[in-house]
Amino acid sequence: LTGCKRGVKSRIYETCTVLMLLAFMVFGLTYVIATLTDDEHSSLEFDSFGMNYLPFLYSCISFCGVLVLLISTPLGFTSLFGIVSRYLVKPQFLLNVEAEYYKSQMEEDLLKRRLANAIQSGKSYLRPEPMTIGLDDPDEISIFGLQNGALQSTLQKKLKDIQSRRAQLEKQKITSSFQRNIVYPIAMLALLALTVVTVLIVLVNSLQLLIGVKALPKSTAQFTLGLTSLSKLGTVGAVVEVLVIFYLVVTSCVGLYSVPFLKHLRPRKHKTPLSILISNCALLLILSSALPLLARTLGITNFDLLGHFGKIEWLGNFKIVFMYNLLFATVTTLCLAQKLTAPVVKELLVRVQSAFRMITRTERPARMPFRLCPSVIIKED
Repeated sequence: LTGCKRGVKSRIYETCTVLMLLAFMVFGLTYVIATLTDDEHSSLEFDSFGMNYLPFLYSCISFCGVLVLLISTPLGFTSLFGIVSRYLVKPQFLLNVEAEYYKSQMEEDLLKRRLANAIQSGKSYLRPEPMTIGLDDPDEISIFGLQNGALQSTLQKKLKDIQSRRAQLEKQKITSSFQRNIVYPIAMLALLALTVVTVLIVLVNSLQLLIGVKALPKSTAQFTLGLTSLSKLGTVGAVVEVLVIFYLVVTSCVGLYSVPFLKHLRPRKHKTPLSILISNCALLLILSSALPLLARTLGITNFDLLGHFGKIEWLGNFKIVFMYNLLFATVTTLCLAQKLTAPVVKELLVRVQSAFRMITRTERPARMPFRLCPSVIIKED
């Protein structure tokens, strides 16, 4: 604030002022939207503020969070497979740790030599020089076009990545055969089973909503705690519901920073400003308020812990709930199919590109070699 000395006290005043202005703005927008959508509450009623406006505000915020979860959760399914395969040691027939370790060691030595040449001359050299630049690696092509400071910073970043990769492979070399051959397959099968169960629950819920067997999630089932169960399968079904809900929590957090318009909000060690931290806190708050509604919308559970705030109006709209279930199942299936078939498609594209280059090279006419012919001098008589 202007006129105040720099210190903790001025920071507290500034924070309180910003929060008050933000609260007035949010509540004002809530009142305007509620007035436009509901004629019954067109006048400002402070006595029913907690009964009308706060649930409406929660409904709007949770709806935005559910839309974000529609994108982040399927992306989290595929990202979690990559994280598990990165940090767990694969079996020997899937990954040769010794070969990968020596490969990363050679890449580290090469980058150190290139970095030394860049510091000395401002350019990067390969000794011995390659016959052709690797066209399959776009990073390699971009590095060849850099010079001076940009080149050095890029090489240092790549060197740090290679060193961390080599340290990780060095730890994986000393792992036991049990962890290598048992833990990795069990972890991957568990992730695949949880994903398949989640998709099947969503598909069954969609069919039940379409036929009319199941009611919309706006109404919650009445039960007595300890006497009745919300799950048709009893204790086993309740355990499956809990596991699936926790799995959704993990995947939504993992896939949150894979969303294209949220990648720049990823926190980085010693490089995260305060504004990014505040944005992450607000984003996690929105998603945490939307996760119970996600579980109810997808038909995973009908248990309600929100009370009066759980009476969301849009949960009673059949089109919104049914389309959300279909989109969630479709996007999840497409993401998993892309994850499983991506290596094969990439290899096929590389083979097709290499075959196309060979065909173009053979069709190109061969050039006659240039030879110097000796000059002939003819003397006239």
